[in-house]
Amino acid sequence: MEKFKGTGVALVTPFHKDGSIDFTALEKVIEHVIHGGVDYLVVQGTTGESATLTESEKMKVLAFTKKINQSRLPLVYGLGGNDTQSILNQIEKIDFMGIDGILSVNPYYNKPSQAGIIAHYEAIADHCPVPVILYNVPGRTASNLSYQTSLHLAQHPNIIGIKEASGDLEQCMHIARDKPEGFLLISGDDMITTPMRSIGAEGVISVIANAYPEIMTAVIHGTATYSKKGTFSLLDINPLMYEESNPVGVKCLMHHLGICEPNVRLPLLKASADLCQRIRVAAEKVNTRQFYSPHLE
Repeated sequence: MEKFKGTGVALVTPFHKDGSIDFTALEKVIEHVIHGGVDYLVVQGTTGESATLTESEKMKVLAFTKKINQSRLPLVYGLGGNDTQSILNQIEKIDFMGIDGILSVNPYYNKPSQAGIIAHYEAIADHCPVPVILYNVPGRTASNLSYQTSLHLAQHPNIIGIKEASGDLEQCMHIARDKPEGFLLISGDDMITTPMRSIGAEGVISVIANAYPEIMTAVIHGTATYSKKGTFSLLDINPLMYEESNPVGVKCLMHHLGICEPNVRLPLLKASADLCQRIRVAAEKVNTRQFYSPHLE
């Protein structure tokens, strides 16, 4: 799927101080990342705080994003969980017009066997009218999607790729070496995108691209030297994005950049004063002007 060979951005969901969705700010975020050169949008992933949005709110965010996007970029919708039947029921309710694929996280909490994970994803892929991207993030799910399982699922005609956020480059190399033609290996960790590219990754689904789309576009589309330059420019600020959990850090950064408010929903809290100060200091050292997107020419 050529449309997902590039920089995807896992969009934040901006909130007002009272916790309601700030759609004006969401429009600003969408325009910011589109003009920053990203290749596609990911709606309601972990960074979008999908765990604390109601089903009705998720549908409103999805519909609004479609409206603002106006088909300028491909759109991926986050649709995963630990109850397979619930996901199948949701698939029946969703209007997939304007949705180019779904991102489905490895089942969490239940800790299924690898055979159970295979059955889970095959059921979703069999029922879903658009392509499925697997999402392996054991740091959140407490369950790793092994490379053997990923390669098995890669044979399914409606499973087109995997967002790999295990941080295990050896596992990723097995996928890169043995995956079928056309199956996408996508980096799920901003700071290892450059080394992931070197072993065959063809894209990234990025958190920090909410703030710095130009840099992550350079990281995935630039030469090896340019890619390293972009990654190195984020070395100091990127760890701060996760110190008090995602998307706490990136929302603080986006507030500093004048993009949206830093509000999150419980059980997350806004970034502490100490973290915000360190993010501001780190942000002063990031020069986005040296990363210009060729997509805008």
